[in-house]
Amino acid sequence: MAPRAEAVSSGDASMEEVARALSTTVEVARLVSGATSLRSSRLGFTGAPSRAAALIVERAVQLVGVKQLGRVDRSVPDDCSGFVRLAYQKGGIDLVNHGFLNGENAVSAIYRRAQDRGAIHSRRPRPGDLVFFRETYDRNRDGKRNDGMTHIAVVETVELDGTVTFIHRGSKGIARSRMNLLFPRTHRAGQSGPVLNDFLRAAAKGQRAWLTGELFVSFASPTAL
Repeated sequence: MAPRAEAVSSGDASMEEVARALSTTVEVARLVSGATSLRSSRLGFTGAPSRAAALIVERAVQLVGVKQLGRVDRSVPDDCSGFVRLAYQKGGIDLVNHGFLNGENAVSAIYRRAQDRGAIHSRRPRPGDLVFFRETYDRNRDGKRNDGMTHIAVVETVELDGTVTFIHRGSKGIARSRMNLLFPRTHRAGQSGPVLNDFLRAAAKGQRAWLTGELFVSFASPTAL
């Protein structure tokens, strides 16, 4: 059986989410039994990641644990955008050489680039993909969730149950976090089950904490960037 989902917000996962989770469980069982291959599975990847993507992930993994990017490279800002820029440079991709629009932050600029080049997608994440989030903090300090695109990361792995592990520059440095879009409002599967979605926005000013799956916007493939 699929694990019982423990939701952070009031109410359990929707029937549609439960059905999708059951479907996932069945598909995983088939994979384990050898009934179908991972390469052809709708849950996983289609073939091996590109050379550029492999280099991007390699660099991202090397940076895990770094507290301040300035100790590694002073050519990028010490924030989430600086981290993904360093990782993508290893794959030969400059994420900001298209420039910035007036008033645009780096995450929005990279997202605009991905849109213009047709790199945006929301299904089948693969190692090396960018992952975008919105409203991860109160950027304009007005106490409201109206800040648009505010965070960016690099996908490291995608598990058979749909859990994405991504690497990002968080409040304590470069670290890993998890996200499962089958249950975007669920932190943990059951009382002692695995974490499906980590918290990404802390509770503040009467607002609850928000999970990675709730703040997700889209992925972007490096092959188009």
